[in-house]
Amino acid sequence: MTERTTVHVMRHGEVYNPTKILYGRLPGFRLSSLGEQMATRAGEYFADKDIAYVVASPLERAQQTATPVAQVHNLPLNTDLNLIEADNVFEGERVSVGDGVLRMPSTWRHLWNPFKPSWGEPYVEIAARMRVAIEAARDAARGREAVCVSHQLPIWVARLDAEKRFFIHDPRRRQCNLASVTSFVYEGDKLVAVTYAEPAADLVEISTRGVGA
Repeated sequence: MTERTTVHVMRHGEVYNPTKILYGRLPGFRLSSLGEQMATRAGEYFADKDIAYVVASPLERAQQTATPVAQVHNLPLNTDLNLIEADNVFEGERVSVGDGVLRMPSTWRHLWNPFKPSWGEPYVEIAARMRVAIEAARDAARGREAVCVSHQLPIWVARLDAEKRFFIHDPRRRQCNLASVTSFVYEGDKLVAVTYAEPAADLVEISTRGVGA
């Protein structure tokens, strides 16, 4: 029989961001108090799973989210740069509709090609590095399970890539909530299933109501 390996790719918890900027890869953006609860929930969710390897993006919020998972299994927390947030030219700016940088004509030159996208790291490059990270985690946990903690856009692009779907999409329709888990199931080296779970759905509801800082 072929060995089965599951790589769980988790999005980090809620971040403390009172100014509501696009923080991207900026340092210093850590989990909010609610985000810390989401990280604790992650440790509980994975406690009874056969986790052999834990790895996270180098950004603080991902490291914080992954820490309880590593601790509950008495495993080291590894870091993989390939799991980092996507690069974006609007990093550090407010990008909400109506009061953000997108209302400024000087920024519109970055918006000419949504298929690439022209405002940030190309989807094909995100997909390629996430594929490397997920396969590395699979190889490190052969026959067992691994947890990777990353960020919304890279996780969603990795799923689109795995399911052979187009990368162009509406960000509002991504199935990748805070602290959600997208799992890639392999038989040997062959991907056989992709599943999705939200172990912190009740905490996400609090967050979306704007009371989770």
